[in-house]
Amino acid sequence: MNLANKITLIRIFLVPVVMLFLLVRFDLGRISIAGSITTYSEVIAALIFILAASTDGLDGYIARKRKLVTNLGKFLDPLADKLLISAALISLVEMQRLDAWIAILIISREFAVTGLRLIAAADGKVIAASNWGKLKTWVQIITVVDLILNNFPFSILGFPFNVIMIWVTVLITLFSGYDYFIKNKEVIEIE
Repeated sequence: MNLANKITLIRIFLVPVVMLFLLVRFDLGRISIAGSITTYSEVIAALIFILAASTDGLDGYIARKRKLVTNLGKFLDPLADKLLISAALISLVEMQRLDAWIAILIISREFAVTGLRLIAAADGKVIAASNWGKLKTWVQIITVVDLILNNFPFSILGFPFNVIMIWVTVLITLFSGYDYFIKNKEVIEIE
């Protein structure tokens, strides 16, 4: 197994660690500044999530730079991305920081685009990540981190960054999915 695939596997193995720190109530204390509250467990979860998310670009860069692109890597990389984001969103629903319908909408878009890519792959075509798809990923990561931290430090200022980012994430996620389907409509021939 090459280095790029090992990095991707690390991202997959970090998913349950993020969930552990989000969903299991460790008594590590709370951070309370000007009425804004988050826990040390949530800070640890956010840091692990950021570390895991940052490996996404790293594994792809290494694979391309060292000519280590493999079929296993092509399978594992998007799987790792979907697992990380989906697990975080579902955990945030459990923590009551995100409405279930929003998580379902975002996860459904991921399944739909993955399905489109599978149909294209069956015909020997590759659907590369679009700029909208890349923006969607960054926006989702920022939103998840903010929600994990309970809108800290923005809540100190009374600024609803979390609410704004949820709506930005929903809109960009939906638009990027629409963009994939419009640009690749020939993949799904409706007879």
